[in-house]
Amino acid sequence: MESKLQIISGAYRGRKLNLPRGARPTQNRARIALFNMLDAGIISPGDTMNVWDAFAGSGAFGIECLSRYAGANVVFTDISADSLKTIRANLSALDIGSRAVVLNADAITAADKYAAVSDLIFIDPPYSESALGAALVRKIAGSVRAGTIVIWEQDGPSAVMPNADAWDILRDKKYGRARFFIMQRHDK
Repeated sequence: MESKLQIISGAYRGRKLNLPRGARPTQNRARIALFNMLDAGIISPGDTMNVWDAFAGSGAFGIECLSRYAGANVVFTDISADSLKTIRANLSALDIGSRAVVLNADAITAADKYAAVSDLIFIDPPYSESALGAALVRKIAGSVRAGTIVIWEQDGPSAVMPNADAWDILRDKKYGRARFFIMQRHDK
């Protein structure tokens, strides 16, 4: 599906991204604001950065990381065949597949493998399935490493606060309908 969604910065700036049918992508303006916050001292990308785009959809978040951060490697997980096809097409058009892995995997199940090895995790389930995001945030709380950044996007009007006993909230921002919690796990 042709869209107005595009990469906002980095090596592939301005390139258009395809969307799977029925997708509700994070809008360009919200992604610009989100990455501005990350780049203003929340993340310090070194030689390598492992990113997990848990409910990948079009792959826009992970692809933005690949465009911006030369040392980024991204795992994209989704259970929608249309989403997986779209992510693969978007990666192929940019010729950056060697730094990406696309998996047909449920995020809750994939957490056992990817939460502990990720430096940056993006959680953005469909707004109609907000309980999935809350379940994933609860599940990864016990396995992420110190310093791992987790971004949880929710539908603003029905957003659920992260567990304050587990997470430090670095930023809590609303952009249109979207509400972003940028957080880190308390020191264990």
